[in-house]
Parts: sequence; C-alpha cells; structure tokens
Amino acid sequence: MTAPFLSLAQIRNRLALTARQILRDHQPGTDGRCPVCRTSGCTVAAAARNVIDTAEDVQQRSTATPPATPDRDDPQHTG
Repeated sequence: MTAPFLSLAQIRNRLALTARQILRDHQPGTDGRCPVCRTSGCTVAAAARNVIDTAEDVQQRSTATPPATPDRDDPQHTG
C-alpha cells in the first residue's frame, strides 16, 4: 500500500516500526559506540528516538482529547 491509501494512524505506526528497527541496528556495542556509524553519540539513533517519542506523544494527545464544550450558539436539545 502506498501513502495516499493509508490512514494517519497507519503512517504513524510505520514510522515507529522503522524507527525501532533503526534503533536495533544502531544499538551501541560493549565499547559504547554504534556498530554502523562507529561513533559514541549516534545521531541516527537519536533521530529514531525522537521519532518514537513524537509518535507516542501524538497518540497520547489524540486519545486524551477532552470532549468538546457545547457552543452557546448551537441549539440545545431538550426533551
């Protein structure tokens, strides 16, 4: 499936899955360096962590949205 046919939740999930795979590949070894980048502060792993944090933040924010307050101009249903 291509992006026009995916929902926003599916795109967010794919981004998170890709970021997790990157974190597995760029997990520091026993010497503390990334096995792919050969650096101690892997910027790729940091970017993947930021993607996961952002995806979780968006998910929490969208599920924790409070109910909308009724507008004064909307007619009230009584009955």
